Amino acid sequence: MEVVGIGLVGYGTVGSGVGRLLSEGVDEIRLATGKDVILRTVCELSPERQALVPPGVRLTTDFADLVNDPAIDVVIELIGGIEPARTIQLAALKAGKAVVTANKQLLSQHGAELLQAAEDAGTYLRFEASSVGAVPVIKVLRESLTAARVTGVMGIVNGTTNYILSAMAQTGAEYAPTLKKAQELGYAEADPTEDVSGKDAAAKMAILSSLAFHSRVTLADVEHEGIEAITDVDVTRGAELGLTPKLLGVAKLIDGRVNVRVYPCFIPAEHPLAGVSGAYNAVFLESDSFDKIMLFGPGAGGTPTASAVLGDVISIVNTAPGGYIRNCTCYKQLGFYPSAEVVSRFYMRVQVADEPGVLAAIAGVFGDEGVSIHSMQQIGEEDSAQLVLVLHPVREAAFFSALARIEALPVVRSRPSVIRLEGDDGR
Repeated sequence: MEVVGIGLVGYGTVGSGVGRLLSEGVDEIRLATGKDVILRTVCELSPERQALVPPGVRLTTDFADLVNDPAIDVVIELIGGIEPARTIQLAALKAGKAVVTANKQLLSQHGAELLQAAEDAGTYLRFEASSVGAVPVIKVLRESLTAARVTGVMGIVNGTTNYILSAMAQTGAEYAPTLKKAQELGYAEADPTEDVSGKDAAAKMAILSSLAFHSRVTLADVEHEGIEAITDVDVTRGAELGLTPKLLGVAKLIDGRVNVRVYPCFIPAEHPLAGVSGAYNAVFLESDSFDKIMLFGPGAGGTPTASAVLGDVISIVNTAPGGYIRNCTCYKQLGFYPSAEVVSRFYMRVQVADEPGVLAAIAGVFGDEGVSIHSMQQIGEEDSAQLVLVLHPVREAAFFSALARIEALPVVRSRPSVIRLEGDDGR
């Protein structure tokens, strides 16, 4: 029986999970592929992780040993970051070896270069585990929906922020202690900046939107906002309005151009994404062809991510030479739709003086800018009041112009809190 040799760079949580699944799933993989898929070599620098490498598997500290070994057909890169991961992948691809990776930051910044290297060498680059862990959204976009015209991708693609916002909604706790609890439980890193700032989600959305719209989107093209400014007060006010907080990646095809962003928002409690809690992820796809599809599952973790990596290996082994889905699917060059022109809905909470004329002043500014109020609540607090407003769909440029004017009003006591609304057009 033909043997497919695997070289693995990085034997941490995911890498050791891949090694375990390859060992435990020998019979199933042989049945699915008609080949023996064998882990031959592991490249790992850490002595602690080296001790985890199974007997009989060659251990090295030089990735060139994998690249130059003719017995290795597929190189799996699981060290993350830009360098040396980029150098390793390029070297492997140029040597004619297929590459599997979970490296979202590298793909979101250098994906075009890597895919072109794979194309030039007549080999494969697979990256299912780079975006939503074990949820097979990349395979669905690349294969199952090849003939569909996807018009929107909206998803919870970061488990850390989803855990934090879910916990705030369930307990009423503030952001800081909830983040600390997430760190204690292992849902958040010691330095959570990449997650809570939205950058991690932005990298994933760059990959997903490139596939969905067949036009290259890089990390630099994705505007992103994090969850650091979300308060327990707004979470509570949102719940009173039947709204649930989420950090969403939102990619839209508008008038033949794409707009891709990451931002915290409220969604209606009855929306399918509202029920995705804890560290789970979900992606909501929209199309004129199939209306809506939601894919749901664990977005991180050693075994789920390792399972996605192994699925890519099996895909490579079973893929015939040539074909549309082999590597890059970005055959279009669509422009980017400016965020200022996107029509959105907004929740706004503002602290104001409790005196006559306040509502008229705020409504007057909104009216001048063409912003329509959908609903409003007033909560009295001694000599001040909180106004909680939900707005009808509006051009973002018009809303933010009105917001700047409202902030400058003498009756406004603090900077307004603003959160977008998704999942309900409010018409």
